[in-house]
Amino acid sequence: MPTTPPARSPVESVVERPDILVAALSARALAAAARRAGRRPASIDLFADLDTRQLAEPCLRLPAEGLRLEFGALREALARAELQGVPLVYGAGFEDDPALLARLAEDRPLMGNRPEVVARVKDPFRFAATLDRLGIPHPPVAPAWDGSPGDHLRKRIGGSGGAHITPATDGKANLGWYIQRRVAGHALSVLFLADGDRAVIVGLSRQWTVPTAASPYRYGGAAGPWRCRERWSRTLPTMIGRLTAAFELVGLNSADFLVTGPDFHLLEINPRPGATLDVFDRPPMPPLLGLHFDACAGRLPEQLPKLLKCRAALVLYADAATRIEAGRRWPVWTADRPAAPTIIGRGEPVCTVFGDGPSATAARRHAERRQRELAALTAMEMQ
Repeated sequence: MPTTPPARSPVESVVERPDILVAALSARALAAAARRAGRRPASIDLFADLDTRQLAEPCLRLPAEGLRLEFGALREALARAELQGVPLVYGAGFEDDPALLARLAEDRPLMGNRPEVVARVKDPFRFAATLDRLGIPHPPVAPAWDGSPGDHLRKRIGGSGGAHITPATDGKANLGWYIQRRVAGHALSVLFLADGDRAVIVGLSRQWTVPTAASPYRYGGAAGPWRCRERWSRTLPTMIGRLTAAFELVGLNSADFLVTGPDFHLLEINPRPGATLDVFDRPPMPPLLGLHFDACAGRLPEQLPKLLKCRAALVLYADAATRIEAGRRWPVWTADRPAAPTIIGRGEPVCTVFGDGPSATAARRHAERRQRELAALTAMEMQ
């Protein structure tokens, strides 16, 4: 005989199981994008910042060993009952170990590029050979340094964030590293959606570095949309489409260029959603992670709306060891707010700062003014 289940008490709550898992070195932007797309994210990263905890449940923090994701700790986190089989969206931190992605794909769907695609894109020598075949300009790469000081850079294969890049001075690159000829120009990034054969550009952004003596190419921030010259508006979509078909890219990806006058060189493709989610994932743009899921399933939008105003997202780094006290109030124009109490070492990221403006340059200047304001406030609190 059927029975009616007992009514829940008014004070009882139903905890819904996450329907997507986001994982990266820092997963806050992915978690925010998942929420905007109407999903219930869980997150795994190295920070478990305050705002990530508000966006994702559970929000799990892995031990940070040289800002690298470690498989043992990641496997232990994924073994939680509520995360078993939950589809995974991965961000920065997996490109240097496609085999790790392959192991993760054994018991859950990967919402993004297949591990073998990541391996092809992030192998600098196979990547360069493909660009040569496609006729796309790029800086030459080699396993060893054989030029004058200042002519070449040493890069970690699959590295992200720019902190790993240093001038090459002598000898061969160590295992897991390579040499790339240095090319002058300003950094331009193209965010695009791909379905394995075709691509649609979401937007272009200008990027910049915040150099230190040890890390002269450390990532500083991005601002966009950047309005490119008219002839590029015709050539870039064709080029991105050829790259998509050559590498069978799906979902959100970005292509990083160096631009000098009318010339450009393709540096790399990041085969996953990246830092410019903060720049482009806002109205009237549809939720980008929803478009990412659609593109992974072979569905691309016919066209995307234009963002009329520009936004910048920059990283505030600590100039000196900084203690963040519990209860600290953060401005609404910040993100990646560290959980307190904690001490942030010199040169480590404190948070992300946003700015807006009528152009990419104006948005960057707005963010930099806010950055100085926040840095001054932090210095006063340390006194």
